[in-house]
Amino acid sequence: MSSTGPEAVSPSSHSAPSGSLEREIRAEIADAERADRPIRRMLRRARGWVARHPRIEIAYRVGVALVGAVMTLGGLVLVPLPGPGWLIVFLGLAVLGTEFHWARRLSGWVKRMLDRFWQWWRQRRAARAAREARAE
Repeated sequence: MSSTGPEAVSPSSHSAPSGSLEREIRAEIADAERADRPIRRMLRRARGWVARHPRIEIAYRVGVALVGAVMTLGGLVLVPLPGPGWLIVFLGLAVLGTEFHWARRLSGWVKRMLDRFWQWWRQRRAARAAREARAE
């Protein structure tokens, strides 16, 4: 079987665009997470109003916990299937993280572990491609 043709693409041709795409996405995420964004100011005001009303605050926290837990668990069920499983897990953790510090910490830890996994995966693929190139 020949490795020439349109279907034979070297791994290095994928790494440069994905690296710049990855940097661009990380920059956009950092920009969206800035505290001075208008939507964040509005949400802080609304949360302040909720905090001044104890019964509403309890209902709000229970609602956030239920919605975040359902999203996170639903995403975990979807992880082995094709589709947005991890995205839904992170969205659920983000919802939980709006009210619960442990969820923010867990989300950060999961993101770091997933980032480490993808780095390992890319290195593994590059090493495998190098071995296959030497074998030819």
